[in-house]
Amino acid sequence: MADVEKFETCWGPGDALMAAYHDTEWGVPCHDDHELFERLLLEGFQAGLSWSTILNKRENFRRAFDGWDPEVVAAYDEAKVAELLEDPGIVRNRLKVAGAIRNARAFLAIRDEHRSFDRYIWGFTGGVPLDRPAPTSWKDVPAKTTESDEMSRALQKAGFTFVGSTICYAFMQSIGMVNDHLVLCPARNTVPFEPSRGGEKARQATF
Repeated sequence: MADVEKFETCWGPGDALMAAYHDTEWGVPCHDDHELFERLLLEGFQAGLSWSTILNKRENFRRAFDGWDPEVVAAYDEAKVAELLEDPGIVRNRLKVAGAIRNARAFLAIRDEHRSFDRYIWGFTGGVPLDRPAPTSWKDVPAKTTESDEMSRALQKAGFTFVGSTICYAFMQSIGMVNDHLVLCPARNTVPFEPSRGGEKARQATF
């Protein structure tokens, strides 16, 4: 069996799929509600597993969860849950599947209240990425922060599950609320500059 080619990422050697995600998505500011919903739920499914596992199942998740349409997911019934639990292409965990449905409903409630989920979630960093020194090694990257603690508490209060502070910080990294690419990582300098969008702190309305 031929060796799989490995590529360098901030997390160590990875396959082509992992490298593409690292180079083009991770740490890039995301403001699309549909994509934010997918990223948040995938982070929840990743709990206790490797990100590589989730990334390799990503297209299966999109198929199984109707393209991650939050309105469709929020309406899933027991028959759909049973169908998902029989799908070998995804993570077949009853609590996580039920959590995805619960989170879709909470997501829609926040979106309706704040006009967009993007407007709400980016409020935890004042509407722009956190200004932090570039880490020199992965040991310098925290597992959670004050901002992820606040986000976790607020999301749980809003009805979300699988949103502990560590998961929230991984989500923040994923959607570019913080650029944790290492100082010598070529991808760090390709992350686009994110100008201020008014600095509104949506979380002020939640506490």
